[in-house]
Amino acid sequence: MTMHLVKLCVGADSIEDLERYRSGAKASAEARGEIWQSMHVTRMFPKQADKLLDGGSLYWVIRRVIQVRQKIIDLQEVIGDDGIKRCAIVLDNELVRTAPAARRPFQGWRYLKPDDAPMDLSDPSAGGAELPAELRRKLLEIGAW
Repeated sequence: MTMHLVKLCVGADSIEDLERYRSGAKASAEARGEIWQSMHVTRMFPKQADKLLDGGSLYWVIRRVIQVRQKIIDLQEVIGDDGIKRCAIVLDNELVRTAPAARRPFQGWRYLKPDDAPMDLSDPSAGGAELPAELRRKLLEIGAW
């Protein structure tokens, strides 16, 4: 059974901010002659790794709203400069916009069951794909979505 993760996208105020950050990271890696791969390093290694690798995605919370996801490709153990083991969540480079789903602030990441995951905006039943992101956010804030 597939499982997803949900994580705060700290420092980003919009999907465009996340895209700019990723573009900068990619350019920096390529300038060093490295091949860039989208990933997020976290302190804890997920106990349900097999379920995450069975089609799971990382859903990003931006300004208290899930707005976008990335498919999880791999989970790799990495050692930080401080010698502490961490988990690198290797992600597909494509950002998939989702129907907005409000989330309260939290630390770390949380599991997200497939039934609780917001639909992709490319799914016609999700609705709102043509709306500007700010309008979608406002509709969610007032409870109209």
